[in-house]
Parts: sequence; structure tokens; C-alpha cells
Amino acid sequence: MITFASVGGAIVRALHLSASMTWEVLWALILGFTLSAVVQAVVSKSEMSRLLPDDSPRCLTIAAALGAASSSCSYAAVALARSLFRKGADFTASMAFEFASTNLVIELGVLLIVLIGWQFALAELVGGVIMIVILAVLFRVFLRPRMVEAARAQAERGLLGVMEGHASMDMSVAEGSLLQRMRSREGRIAISHYFVMDWASIYRDIAIGLLIAGALAAWVPNSFWQSFFLVHHPVLAKVWGPLIGPAVSMASFVCSIGNVPLAAVLWNGGISFGGVVAFIFADLIILPILNIYRKYYGAKMSLFLLGTFYGTMVVAGLIVELLFDALHLIPSGRHARVVEAGITFNYTTVLNIVFLLLAAVLVVRFLRTGGPAMLRMMGNPPTPAGGADQEHVCPMHPDIRQRGPGRCPTCGMDLVPTERAPNAEHDH
Repeated sequence: MITFASVGGAIVRALHLSASMTWEVLWALILGFTLSAVVQAVVSKSEMSRLLPDDSPRCLTIAAALGAASSSCSYAAVALARSLFRKGADFTASMAFEFASTNLVIELGVLLIVLIGWQFALAELVGGVIMIVILAVLFRVFLRPRMVEAARAQAERGLLGVMEGHASMDMSVAEGSLLQRMRSREGRIAISHYFVMDWASIYRDIAIGLLIAGALAAWVPNSFWQSFFLVHHPVLAKVWGPLIGPAVSMASFVCSIGNVPLAAVLWNGGISFGGVVAFIFADLIILPILNIYRKYYGAKMSLFLLGTFYGTMVVAGLIVELLFDALHLIPSGRHARVVEAGITFNYTTVLNIVFLLLAAVLVVRFLRTGGPAMLRMMGNPPTPAGGADQEHVCPMHPDIRQRGPGRCPTCGMDLVPTERAPNAEHDH
């Protein structure tokens, strides 16, 4: 008979493992988000659609590079991909951008290195490129022009998804060298804002992922995972892992980098190397995002995206498995130390203290430069432009005003009619 004491002990153990994981990866998360914020601060969103007119190799390469320079939030990536499509970007290029923005971003690689190992970070990079190539081929073969036209008509309806406001914000600095952009006042402000907004956009997924990972590590015995992932049938396991990995990801409802702790638990449990990679890829087909595809592009296109995305992730996972096996790059041990970690004073503690101080500096700058007003608009869609003679104002910088719609020269946000702008105090 299960007692309250045993249930309570299991919960405490799960929470302890979750806390240990959080402490182990905290510095890596802060480092990853800081580097991502720096990149976003010097890469403009405003010209993206112009750079993606077709599905040529050159445009797909640009799409991958732009995606790698964007936020890792899956919801923001999906919203921005639709925005690019509505502004005239090619549909295939928009989806390539979406893939890159969740699989080729800096913070994902940093977290994978800390939790599981550099081999997985390299596999995610190689697999992300392979996925974009496979996706382009599948779209070229199976995607019909009438489907794209129907998707564009649905996209023009502007139905709301998630993180619409975050996807529309562009605070990048365009003038000067990269170092000058980063060191400028506008660049430092942009870095602090992107840092906080990226955290705000996916902290729930990170928290949920850590809690689920802690619970699975504490409550599910390795014998179950070994049976589920066919560990005792090595050849079948190499195929089964990439096939089942995306399905497990879909069922977890966790997206962005929040599924990396779960990947560590699955790796310890026995899933194949390619299965881990395919699992991480699948954050773009979890059920809430599939529902957003339905709103954005229609039911038929959402099913098409589910089928092609799933197939792309499975095949990419299999290729990565075979390639890394041939190169002897698959780790021989299954000891993701994050699962076993405890909170002690060691180099991790020192790194956490250093990077927490860095985070504090960025948050203070964010608060002192009108960040809260922008944060409130993260989940809101861009406000309709209003009349040509109506006074418009920047939601973040209320001193920026003009007659008619436009964009703020400081942060790149769309100006909104004055009666719709939030009140906020700003330090200029």
C-alpha cells in the first residue's frame, strides 16, 4: 500500500533532481541567452523578407543564417515565419528559417554541451542543416502552388497565435561595425531587452521541462526506458529511436530548449543517439504549435506540415545516427551528469555567481530603459496602423511621435495610435 510518506518522498526527490538540474545549467542558460541577445541586437529583422524571395540554395542558406541569429522561442519563431511569409518571403524559405531558429541557435548548443555532451551539440547543428535540405526537397516534390496560395490567403486573415508581439519587435542596430553596434548605447539597450524578452518567452517551457525531467528521473525506472527504446535489440533501436523520438516530444508539450533536460533523461534511459536528436528537433510539432499552424495556414497545410516535418525529423535523426556512428562520435556511456548532480560549491557554483551578476546588470538596464512597457506587448499582435492623419507613438519610447503610421527609429517597433499606447516611464 502506497503511503503518504512514500508519495511525499517521491515528490521531494523529483523536486530535488529538478533543482539540481536547474543549478547545473543556470550559467549555461544565461550565457546562451546573452550571446543570442548580442546576435539579435546586430541582425535586423526588417530586411528578412526581402532576402528570402525563393527556395534556391542561396536563399535557404540565408534563411538558416537568419534563423540561427534569432530567438530560440518556438512560438516566436513560428509567428515570425508567418510574418515573413505575409511580407512576401517564399514559403519554403520561411519554414527553413523556422527550423533554424529552434535548432541552430547558440543557447541550444551551449545547453546541450553542459547537459549531455558536445557530440549532441554537433549533431544538432549537422542535423539542423540536413533537415533544411530534406525539407526543401520534400516541399519541391509535394508542395503544390495552390496549397501555398490557400496558405497565403489564410495567413492574410491575421488570426492570432502566440508571441505575436515578440516576433514583430526589431531593436537591432544597423550602423557601424559589429563591435561598434554592441558597444553603442542603443546596442547595449537592445542586448538587455532581447535578453529579458527571450527569458520571458520560454521560461515556462524551461521550468516545465526541468520539472518533468526531474519527475521522470525520479519515478520511472531505467528498465522501463530500456524496454520502451528496445535497448536489447541494437539494430532495431537505431531505427526505433528516431521514429518514436518526435512522438514522445509531441506528447510532452514542451518546446524550445525546455525539452533538452528531457532529452538527457531519455538518453540515460536508453534511447538511441539519433532518437535524442529527433526528439529535440520535434519542438516545432508539439500539439499547441500544430494548432497555431491550423490558424495561420489552414487545416490542410497544418496536416501537410505535420507529415513533412515529422518525416524530415525522422530521416535527419537516422542520418545523424549513421553518420556519427561511422565517425565513432557517439558517446559510449549514458551518464548525463545533470540527472545525478547535487548543489555543491564547485566550478558550477562560481560560474553561476558570475553569470547571475551579468544577468542582474542586464535586467537593471532593461528596467531603466523602458523594458517593462515592451515586455507587456510581447504576446500582443501588432496594433492596426490607424488613420494617416492620426498621431502615432512608439509604445516603448513615448517621445517618438508622428502623424500617421511608421516605425520607431530607436527600437524598430511599429508606431501605434496614441490612445492605444501603454503608459511607461523611460530613462533617456
